[in-house]
Amino acid sequence: MTRETRHRGGPGEQVVLLVAGLADVAVGTLGSALGVVRGLTRRSDAAELVSEAERDLTARGRLVLDRYAAAPPAHLEILARHALARRAGESD
Repeated sequence: MTRETRHRGGPGEQVVLLVAGLADVAVGTLGSALGVVRGLTRRSDAAELVSEAERDLTARGRLVLDRYAAAPPAHLEILARHALARRAGESD
């Protein structure tokens, strides 16, 4: 039997264990990311990679802002445009 199955603590202990587990995952991920960064700094084309990453992040940021920050057109504005288009179609 493992230690976890034998000992069940209260909700407070469960929260502490979950936070400790998440912290361990975060530290492991951070360590892996730092290893990747160290490897990239040894490359001869590091400046080009950084520039490309900056362009990519800027493009992604622009997409996110366009997706969430842009307000949809007003309902009455859409109706007015349809009415104008209909009138223009009738006069042709």
